[in-house]
Amino acid sequence: MSSAQTVAADSPRRYQLFIDGKWVDAESGKTFETPNPATGATLAEVAEADKADIDKAVIAARRAFEGKWSKMSARDRGRLLYKLSQLIEANAPELAALETADNGKPIRESQYVDIPQVVENFEYFAGYATKIEGETIPVPGQMFNYTLREPLGVCGQIIPWNFPLLMAAWKLAPALAAGNTIVLKPAEQTPVSAMELGKLIQEAGFPDGVVNIVPGYGETAGAALASHPGIDKIAFTGSTEVGKIVAREAAQNLTKVSLELGGNAAFVVLDDADIDMASMVGAWSTFHYQGQTCITANRHIVLRSVADAYVAALTERARNMTVGDPSTDQVSIGPIISEAQRDRAHEIVQQSIEMGAELVEGGTYEGLFYRPTVLVGVTPDMPAFQKEIFAPVAPITVVDTEEEALELTNRTEYGLASAVYTGDLARGLAFAEKVRAGMVHVNDAVCLDEAHVPFGGMGASGLGGRSGGEANLDEFTERRWISLQRTPVHYPY
Repeated sequence: MSSAQTVAADSPRRYQLFIDGKWVDAESGKTFETPNPATGATLAEVAEADKADIDKAVIAARRAFEGKWSKMSARDRGRLLYKLSQLIEANAPELAALETADNGKPIRESQYVDIPQVVENFEYFAGYATKIEGETIPVPGQMFNYTLREPLGVCGQIIPWNFPLLMAAWKLAPALAAGNTIVLKPAEQTPVSAMELGKLIQEAGFPDGVVNIVPGYGETAGAALASHPGIDKIAFTGSTEVGKIVAREAAQNLTKVSLELGGNAAFVVLDDADIDMASMVGAWSTFHYQGQTCITANRHIVLRSVADAYVAALTERARNMTVGDPSTDQVSIGPIISEAQRDRAHEIVQQSIEMGAELVEGGTYEGLFYRPTVLVGVTPDMPAFQKEIFAPVAPITVVDTEEEALELTNRTEYGLASAVYTGDLARGLAFAEKVRAGMVHVNDAVCLDEAHVPFGGMGASGLGGRSGGEANLDEFTERRWISLQRTPVHYPY
């Protein structure tokens, strides 16, 4: 029996809210259940936060910000973050198993991709805590100018269900390194790993109230957090539709906002590509974690001269993938997160077939397990081209020229990520520079070094900056300008 199966057998776990360093019930006494999508069994019973609980968490975070946390040195903040990274690493097997049981991604992805990146994010920003510096600005005359980079204050953070622990790390690590305090709302579909992270934060010795974790529903807890007048910054990752709602709510208080939203990434295969390698990268990008990522290759745009070979190679890879219990190492494809998401994806596939697309592989499901699917003959007017599918579906569009491939790549309201595969690196770089997206990969399609790089998009894919690297610190710091006149100035009045 695998570790993830052991976790499920021990269910249901029970979690309270984590507010002001204490585990407490929701004010309403309400709880909700979160299921294991692979089995349907209840994984955990979780306290359900609403407005009253958000109020308590914001007050606790404000008190911590103005108290012990603001008096702690940057070096000591960094040490706490590093200690947390070590605790996560020490508990990696259980955390990976819980992540798989909670959201259905294959254990090999949880264990070898997600958790190592979580550790790396906390390690990386632990080092940055002592390196958030101001600058001096030379100007004519006797004025001395300098800037300070200071924490914003209390940050509300709302994270999605597809990378529960990694998204928590993306939000928490830079904000804490910069000296902010946090109210974190995990997705109601996948709250378990965030609650386990709360235990490790407590064990690491963070002062009470620095991090508060309040699981609940978007319409209640999420809305209360986004609209709260005591919040200095809202950082949201999720769908474009919900991101617009968060932005409207935050605007009522002129709260700073950063939004990481949806995508409709293109994977372009040029006529000089190594087809075996291109199909491997394309398959990984489309099918890993059941296609439920914002940077998934959602549109395969292939030049006609290599289209037949690419379709055959990609189809063969899809056909050979093992669908089943994600807690076993041999499984490539686990369950879709929910019936609603499965039905939405299947409707996109069926509508596209009705409009003329051809189903080459897959297109069927059993329970929440959706077979890896390949569609050919997809045209720009079809839902499979226009919509973010969030399922293991590879729509293939064939074009005659590189210019047409570029035009179709950019024919989307989104601008998060895209990729191009080619045998000529100069050609690939020239193509990449013309793509309207925040991230463009040449001969790859998924970035696995996201702690260091400016992850983010443009257009309907995002607002307010980037995650990862030094750019992420800009999202959680305020630059202030201070000037000193060295000699008296005489004004004419």
